[in-house]
Order: sequence, then C-alpha cells, then structure tokens
Amino acid sequence: MAITLCGVPLKNPILAASGTFAYGIEFENLLDLNQVGGIVVKGLSREPIAGNPPPRVWEAEAGMLNAIGLQNIGAEAFVKEKLPALRHYGTAVFANVFGYQQEDYLEVARILENAEGVAGYELNVSCPNTKHGGIFFSSDPVCLAELVGAVRKVVTSKRPLIVKLSPNVARIEPLARAAEEAGADAISLINTIIGMAIDARTRTPRLGNMTGGLSGPAIKPVALRLVYEAAQAVRIPVIGLGGIATGEDAAEFLIAGATAVQVGTASFWDPRAVIRIARELEQFLKQQKIAHVSELTGSLRWKGKQ
Repeated sequence: MAITLCGVPLKNPILAASGTFAYGIEFENLLDLNQVGGIVVKGLSREPIAGNPPPRVWEAEAGMLNAIGLQNIGAEAFVKEKLPALRHYGTAVFANVFGYQQEDYLEVARILENAEGVAGYELNVSCPNTKHGGIFFSSDPVCLAELVGAVRKVVTSKRPLIVKLSPNVARIEPLARAAEEAGADAISLINTIIGMAIDARTRTPRLGNMTGGLSGPAIKPVALRLVYEAAQAVRIPVIGLGGIATGEDAAEFLIAGATAVQVGTASFWDPRAVIRIARELEQFLKQQKIAHVSELTGSLRWKGKQ
C-alpha cells in the first residue's frame, strides 16, 4: 500500500482532503493520525477569514452542499498553532493555499516555505482573480499558468506543488496541461461542483450564500470522468477525489489514472473514513490478487477509441 507521491513517501494512497479534515490535529482523538496516508489541511490564506453567513451546510441528495466561505485562521497562525502538534506524527502534511490575487498565494507560500513539517503544497485555484475582473484562476489556462509559474518561483524547496483543479469548466485538458507546463508536480481534482438548494415552503435558499459547492457520492461519476481525461493529458501524477466513500471507490479512481486519492465528505459522517477506506482498498487488492496498489493506476480496460 505504500507509495511515493512526487518524492514524498506515503504509507498508503488515501489522503484526507482539504476542508473536510480541519487542520488534521483536531482528529487526533478520533483516529490514529499515523495510519493516514496524508493530510491536506484546511485552505490557508494571508489573513484569517471568518467565512460566509449561516446556514453554510445543507445535506443534499447523495451529497452535501457547502458555502463555508474558506473560513480559516490564516497561514501564520497555522504555522504557530497547528503545525507544531502535527510534527509529532509521521504523516505527510500538505498545505492547501488559496487567494484572490496572485500576491495572496505568493505571500502564503513565503510564510509556509520557512515552516518545518510541511511536505508539500496544494493550490486551490477555484477562486476569482479580483485583480483581473473576477475571472477564475481555474477557468483560464493563461491565468492559471501565470499563477502556478509565479508560485513555483517562490517555492524553492524540494516540496512538491500540487494544483487542485475545478470541474466547473468546459474542458479539463487545457487546464491540466497549463498547470503541468507552468511547473506543477501533480494535479488534484475535482473540487466541488457549484449548486444550490431551495426551501419550497419559504421560497428561500437553503444556504446563506445562495449557492455552494456540491460534494459527496453524487459527484463521483463526474469526478471519475475528469480524472481519466486529465490523466490522459498530462505526465505528472493525478490525485483523484470526489465522492469516495469506500475502498472500491478509491480503486476506481486509481484505475482511471490517479496515483493517489483524497477523501472528503465521507469524513463528515465517518471521522475514521480515511483509515477505513485504506483498509478496504487493501482488502480489495488481496481479493484481486494484486501485489501492489500502484498496479491499479491507469489500468482501465477499454476497447473504445484510444
């Protein structure tokens, strides 16, 4: 089950996804963090963010809508208050980074570069670029490439740079290639799908922000397609996420082309989901007489167009 992701050794290919596992340390009394393949912490910004007004979460059919608003304590507070405790565990910690202008990302990267205990970075590019008219970093290959290239220059350590792509685009391949060509060491996908819910009796939105991000089992077929398409377009590793709730779900993403996967919404109803899914995947390998989990990556059998 052990793999190496962009030079970072992981006990298994199941990571906790950003935004669903807090900063990781909050789960230490619920499970053994040493058994987790890796932790992608809650998104970090230059300054603390309070988030959106409530209600911020709604349980949808086969999934969840959230409009948390990227609430977080800020990069400096994370380094001082959360990271020291995480260093006591042997689990790789990846810092999720976001911003609304290129300089926001660069400043967070600078803060984290000097911090001990960060294994790598994941750029959340699903934010509007307020400096350029609100265009989303994740929807324009040129804008995305500029951002990734700029962060790549700041991240001078050996820590890998992962770019988390959004599904809210027409085609994923141009964005995956843009990230790769600009210096990304890996890409992760998918982020949430934009959706909304309405209370028919009150005729009001279920979320205080009107719309939110849909995650959970409902988005798994979309996520699988995009992971497959992205893996065909790039040579760097792909990390798949979107609706993974069982070990067999994880296997499907690996078969589609992922090197590793992240578990998100499942952690809300089962805080030990990351470890459980890893065990289920290991059992799946034994049942299928597969010697190593890496044999699954990109092993899709299809007689259609190549």
